[in-house]
Amino acid sequence: MKISEIMTSSVEIISADATIEQAAEKMRSLDVGMLPVYEGDRMIGTITDRDITIRVTAEGLDPTTTSVSEAMTEGVVHCREDESIERAAELMEERQIRRLVVVDEDNRPVGIVSLGDLAVRVHDDRLTGEVTERVSEPAKIRR
Repeated sequence: MKISEIMTSSVEIISADATIEQAAEKMRSLDVGMLPVYEGDRMIGTITDRDITIRVTAEGLDPTTTSVSEAMTEGVVHCREDESIERAAELMEERQIRRLVVVDEDNRPVGIVSLGDLAVRVHDDRLTGEVTERVSEPAKIRR
């Protein structure tokens, strides 16, 4: 099964210079937890509901003046729409992430695949169970 068969299509993006308030409003209106972040025509990161909570709210920053670029996760973990769902599962496990941006052959975002997509749309309990377990493991802290 290919990623294109289970992904959520029609990706909305947000500008790096948008405010956190704008990002949160967009997430709410779209009912999503992640937006790819763009600077011009280049995808430079992602902003998640968790990024907003940990990097803005918990730090006491003002969401009306804090830019998306200040709270986003830099770099984008992505997969191609023609790759297998096993590849998406591998990336989620390796990076301990719950969502991946799906890109086309020109590296333009065409969808998002989430842990929920794997759980609901893929009828492989072993695969979804393993991914969920590994993504949910506590991060190892280096000292």
